[in-house]
This record gives sequence, C-alpha cells and structure tokens, in this order.
Amino acid sequence: MKPAPFALSRKSLAALLIAAAWAHTAGAVVSFEEVKRDFRSSDTAVLDRNGELLQRVRTDPTVRRGQWTALADVSPALRTAMVLSEDKRFYEHSGIDWRAVSAAAWGNLWNTRTRGASTITMQLSGLLDDDLRRSSGGRSFTQKIGQTVAAAQLERNWRKDQILEAYLNTVPFRGEIVGIDALSRTLFGKAPSGLDAREASVAAALVRAPNAKPAAVAQRACEVLRTMEPQQKTDCEALDMFTSAAVQRRAFEPNEGIAPHAARRVLREIRDANAAAAPAAASAAPAPKGKEKDKETGVRTTLRAPLQRFALDTLQRHLRELRDRHVEDGALVVLDNATGEVLAWVGSSGPLSQAAEVDGVTALRQPGSTLKPLLYAQAIAEKRITAASLIEDSSAQISTASGLYIPQNYDRRFKGPVSARTALAASLNVPAVRTLVMVSPEAFARELRAAGLPLRESGDYYGYSLALGSAEVSLLSLTNAYRMLANGGRYATTTLTPKPAEKPKAASAAPAPLIDPRAAFIVGDILSDPNARTRTFGLDSILSTRFWTAVKTGTSKDMRDNWAVGWSQRYTVGVWVGNASGESMWDVSGTSGAAPVWAEVMRFLHAREPSRAPSPPAGLVEMQVSFGPGGDGNALEASRSEWFLQGTEQPLFALDTGMATDASGSARITAPADGTIIALDPDIPPQRQRVRFDSEGRGVQWRVDGKPLARGNTVQWFPWPGRHVIELVDAGGKVADQRRIEVRGAGVVAKNNGGARR
Repeated sequence: MKPAPFALSRKSLAALLIAAAWAHTAGAVVSFEEVKRDFRSSDTAVLDRNGELLQRVRTDPTVRRGQWTALADVSPALRTAMVLSEDKRFYEHSGIDWRAVSAAAWGNLWNTRTRGASTITMQLSGLLDDDLRRSSGGRSFTQKIGQTVAAAQLERNWRKDQILEAYLNTVPFRGEIVGIDALSRTLFGKAPSGLDAREASVAAALVRAPNAKPAAVAQRACEVLRTMEPQQKTDCEALDMFTSAAVQRRAFEPNEGIAPHAARRVLREIRDANAAAAPAAASAAPAPKGKEKDKETGVRTTLRAPLQRFALDTLQRHLRELRDRHVEDGALVVLDNATGEVLAWVGSSGPLSQAAEVDGVTALRQPGSTLKPLLYAQAIAEKRITAASLIEDSSAQISTASGLYIPQNYDRRFKGPVSARTALAASLNVPAVRTLVMVSPEAFARELRAAGLPLRESGDYYGYSLALGSAEVSLLSLTNAYRMLANGGRYATTTLTPKPAEKPKAASAAPAPLIDPRAAFIVGDILSDPNARTRTFGLDSILSTRFWTAVKTGTSKDMRDNWAVGWSQRYTVGVWVGNASGESMWDVSGTSGAAPVWAEVMRFLHAREPSRAPSPPAGLVEMQVSFGPGGDGNALEASRSEWFLQGTEQPLFALDTGMATDASGSARITAPADGTIIALDPDIPPQRQRVRFDSEGRGVQWRVDGKPLARGNTVQWFPWPGRHVIELVDAGGKVADQRRIEVRGAGVVAKNNGGARR
C-alpha cells in the first residue's frame, strides 16, 4: 500500500530538520571547561588573604545561584536520586534514550502518562543553548530536534561525569534557585556533600516540578525515595511534613559572613576599576588562567579571617557591657604598617546596632583629642616647641574673628605650666589650643589634608577648636594618619586587595616624609610613655601594654564619639565607639569606651610576635633636662632624659615673667589671632578704645606696619581703620612672629602711630 503524501512529506521534513540541526551544531559544541569557566554565582564569595571565606555578597538579584560544585562534592544519595528520577539509563545511552522515546510515543498514542523521553543530556543541551531553552508553552518541534542533535554532540565530546556535574550546577530547582549549591544551602542549610536520601529525593522531585505545591513535591519525593530504598519502608507522611517545611525555608543568606562592609567596599572598588578599564580590556589579551581561577573561587582581600573574627567578637562583647551607658555602635580597623594592607575591617556592631548597614570605618565623625599628636608633630617639626617646652595650662581667652574662644580641659581643671610631653600624653586641651595658636589653624588643616584626612572646610572655618577635633574624619583615614607617624612621617594609602610584590625602591626614589621623621619619633615616644600620661590616666592604665605601643584616646563634644588609635612596631589599630544616630553616650571616657577593645586587639596581634621601640632617626639629640620651680617652689616636673631636634636642645626649662616658656626665650604673639577683624564702636569715645597685644618671650618689642610701638609682653594699641601687620621683634632684633588684622569704622590715630587725627 502506497504511503499517504502527507506522511512522506512529514518524514522528509523531519530528516531535513535533523540534517539542518546537525549542520548547525557540528562545529559549535561548547566544552565542559568553557561552561565551568563562564559559570557565575549570583553571590560573590569574598575571601581573606589565605582563601578562607569571609562574606557572601548577593550581586545578581535576578537569580540565586551558588558556587560551582564538583561532582565529587555532591553526595552519592543525590547523584543516585537524580539519575533514578530523570534518566534511569543515563550511563547506558548516547544522549537519546530510544527505549524511553518508544515508551513516550506509545503512551501518546494511547493517551497514557509516561516519564517522558528527555534525558539528562538532552535537558543539559537545552540549558546551555538559549535557542533550545524551554518556554512556558513547551519546546517546539524544531527545538526538540535540535535538542536531540545537541545531546548526541555532547555525548561524543563530554564524559558522563562532566555531563552530570554540569547538569546539577545549571538545572533550575524552585523559584529563583538554580544549581545544587544554592538549593542545598537554601532548603537544607548545608553543602551538597551532606545531603541524605530524604533530602536528595526532595531535590530530585523539584527538578520535575519546580513550582509545584508542597504536597505534589512530597508525593513525587516519596516515589523517588521508594525507588532509591526498595528494601526499606518509606514514611510518606513524615516526608510530606519535611518537604513542606523545606520548600518554604530561606536559610541561605548570600550576604552572611563576618565582614559585610569590607566585602561591599572591595567589590565596589573592583567594579569601579573594571568600569574604568573597560575600554582597554576590550582590546586586551585574554586574562591568564590564574585570574580565571580567582573568578571561580571568589575575591581575595588582605584581611585575616582569624583576626577579623576576634575583632568582631571583642567589639560586640565590649559593647554589650556598655549597653547600660547608651552605647550600641562601634567600628574597628587594623592596618599593616609596612604595606598599608587592611588586616581587619569591622564596620558595625551587627545585631547590636539599629544602623548595622552604616559603615563606621568610613563614616565621618568628630575625632576629639586624637588629632593632637598630628598637631604636636607639626609644631615640633617647625621648631615652635620641643617635647620639654613649657606650655601654660590655665584659663585662656583667645580672640577670634567671631569672638572669644575659651577652651576647657576634660576635667574642667588646670594643671598650670606643663611640658609638651605631659600636655600631649595627658591630653590637656588648653596647651593644645595654645600650640595651634603657634601653628595656625589653616597651616594645621593643610597638614591634615595632606595626611589623607577629609576636611570639608578651611582651617579658619574650624578655628582653634580644630586642635580639639572639631572637624569630621573617618576611622580609616585617622588610623592611616597614625600609621604615617609609625612610618617616620611617610604617608601612603591603604589597600583591601592584595597587590603584586614590588621591587624595593631606591632611597632616592622613596617619597619625602610628610612630617619630619624626628618629630614623628618624638610624638611616638611621648604616646608610649606611661609616666607622661599619669596626670590624666594614672599609673595602672588600660593603655599600658607589656610590649611597645604608642596610643591616644579621644572623646568628641557631648560624648558622641569615643576613640582609641595607636600603633606597635608592625600594626596600627583604630577603634571607634558611639552611636550611629549621633546620640550622646552616658559616662563613657577614653579608657572605658574604645581603649579596652584596642588593648585586646593589640594583645591578640602580639601574642606570639614582639613589638620593639623604633630606633631614633638621624638628627635627634638625647639630653638630660631639668625644670625650674613653680609657684610652690618645687620643680615643675621631674628631671628626665628628653629627645630634641638637633639645634633645639637645652638643659633647663623655667618660667619667665609669669608666662610659660622655655629657657631659650623664644618669642611669639599669643593675641590677637591672625586675621582678626576689629569693629570700632561709635558709641565709645575713640580715645578710650584699645586693642591689647600679648606675647611670650624675653626682651620683645612691638611694631605696627613697620613702625615701633612699645616694649614688653603686653601693650595697648590705639586702633585705626585699615589693614595692619603686627610684628613681634625678639631681643636680637629679628621678627619672631607676626599677625595680620583689620580695623573697621572711624577712630583716632595716636601721635606715636605717626598719623593725624581724623
């Protein structure tokens, strides 16, 4: 009997479609290595310097895909369940299960249900080729032909274990979950290697019906489990309860870990770097294999996982102890002095905080007294003071453009004349402000910016309160500025990602120090001196360590921020404690807030590693010094050995004319402030209006606009409108200091000013 024309045309069409599909795929078979290389997790694993997982960060919101899992790392139960459920003759056929095809055709003829003829290899070919991907309405006849040919091609080029491994990593399971790693961690809270027979049966059931109701998934899972364990009785009711709980679980959080803020920071830096390098990368050669391996395993950072874990636990434990003092937030960072690598980055107190997403390492806060070491280093480098210079710690009223500035000490008490060593180590405020008067706020602000501190305004904007930390800085930038002191005044940036080893630079090629290395050494020597800080912190202070360290604490206005920053021979550690909301803490001082955490982290770092005091740089002189008597007739401070910049050394420091100065009689203007604007009052007779000039030093005389005015440390001047230069001339006839001021309004010019009345 002659076949019908329709049947002939359909058979011919099928043959033509198979031939066309074969020709299309013959030269385009993707390799197993390419599929594995191009696999991308929906979350990025951020690793420490040794490859230990620190954090998982969700970077693809459209799908939840875990890490690529090798077949050897998949439990035998899951491999068995998947093959029994989806492709019983997987290890026997060559991509197409012709017995299943016949059964499916016979079932279609008699309208009976069968498993279907799609093998694991055929399913994989549909997952790898977008043209063969199944749509909501199923695959077309052409797609099925192409899928068959592609499966045969895969079987000829891939091993069976590679096919099964790729399938398990790319098959959708439920909702947004793709791949066995994401499924195992989401539904069962474990790695794929730990799945048992019950869990494996649920996983296999989900492949057949990813979005089915829990009851339908449980029924299918029960069938799979019976097939897997025919000799055992299967409790389908218990499996139904287990399945219902599992498919609703969302235990796997890709953002979990111990370094969320550092992870987001490093990924943002990499993304920005890749975006900047995108044009060049388009024409560049392929990345080396080592780079490809990094993509598979995660992003490496400079962090140390054990240190990060200890720092986080220590900070959280200490903050729990401070709960009754209205403290809930904190941050911590550890830097390697030599390389600038970040070894620990704790951005918040995590569950203890109501603002856990705020990164306290980069947030801008007022640093309080922690700016003082940088100020004293600048003043010593400029030879305005020495570590032994006497500075008056007494009530001060400093004229500024906006009025009088009256600084106070933390305890509201004054110590009288103290050395710069004592003033810095004991964190006295008034001597710091007097030191800033010598340096000037604008010059200090320039130095801070050069050291990487992000000051938003000019030095004149902050005024003399800058000495007490009125500007806002980040914990990272402040800690790195202290690292600059640890490195002899040389500034360098920090890094969160490992850098390739560089060849040692020649001494001439090294960057010039931002701060004189001798001044940096002296400041470090002061901050490591437990005796110098006794006036404020006592002899038994939390700041004292059994190994060499230099440390400074700070508290901002109204106890909103508390800091402890310091360094050892190898590390610099910075700690901030406070409230992200800006609310004040209750009765938290420098030694009860951040300092205990700093001390514990330092002890952890040096549990098996020594820290020795640095060697003094060239150009320093060590000399025994003594101090003259104070008001009670006793020596102001005990005699001691002190460090000096060469040329500034002297053996005796004493008081002069009631003012605190050193024995060299160095002269300087203490009032008015540079840039002062004076407005004459029209209601006061001009002859009765005076401006007071104050100075320190011996045998000084004053000049206004180059003309002599008077001698002595304090003089009264008749102001007249205009801009004027006030000069202080020392006993040797040299200009020791000067100020520029402006007078506004109408006034009387005295005859000794060389002018006429008007």
